[in-house]
Amino acid sequence: MRNLFESYAESPKFIRKTLWKIWHNFLVSRDKEFEIKCMNYGYADTDITLKPLELEEEDEPERYCLRLYHQNVVGNDFEGKDLLEVGCGRGGGASYISRYFHPKSYIGLDLSKKAVKFCNDNYEVPGLTFIRGKAEDLPFEDNSFDDVINVESSRGYSDMDSFLSEVHRVLKPNGHLLFSDMRTKEGNVILKERFKNAKLKIITKKNILPNVLKALQLDNERRKNLIIKKTPKFVHKSANEFSGLIGTERYRLFEDGIMNYYHYTLQKMD
Repeated sequence: MRNLFESYAESPKFIRKTLWKIWHNFLVSRDKEFEIKCMNYGYADTDITLKPLELEEEDEPERYCLRLYHQNVVGNDFEGKDLLEVGCGRGGGASYISRYFHPKSYIGLDLSKKAVKFCNDNYEVPGLTFIRGKAEDLPFEDNSFDDVINVESSRGYSDMDSFLSEVHRVLKPNGHLLFSDMRTKEGNVILKERFKNAKLKIITKKNILPNVLKALQLDNERRKNLIIKKTPKFVHKSANEFSGLIGTERYRLFEDGIMNYYHYTLQKMD
């Protein structure tokens, strides 16, 4: 039998959603030291002439995961704005954007009850709150947010069209969806059509696969050591696959270009 997480990348959505929830809940019980704040594949600059991202000492261990959030939002002025993150996970990205970009308010929403409790118990940042909710049925009034952030979360949604429709509804006029996630090339064609149908205009788009792949390489040892430290031996293989360690199927899918990683900035259109 194949390892539980080995075929995650190409599994049906309901399986991906279930496995993601299981993994989140498992980490809540195992990470008592609060060492894992992000669970994305990361981003590393491929241009060595660029100045490295300046981080506070406490954020340095998760540099590449936070760098993925940074590339997703850089260039936006969030001062005095209301932000929503759908699929906030363990809250590391929400905390980073709140502390470094200073929005008026930031709501992190996640389906997992344990993940939301974890975030509310561990983060004390002005204007930052976490609530439980479903991506396809956002519990907010129309025109509530200046920007919606969505990082490496959408592939597990049961209804992507409903999610995008909800994003359009809760965004203020001319608001933005700042989106980064993995897709096959064929899946990306479908994704762009869904954006169009949801009246979300593409402002910028980029395949950031080279940056994600480099981040996985540079962050491989940290991830491997955390898996050894935080998980029992019998789940190491599953955890390796889920984390995209070098040599796993997920890493191969990225390395071979079968799975790509896209960033979009989209604007609400009436």
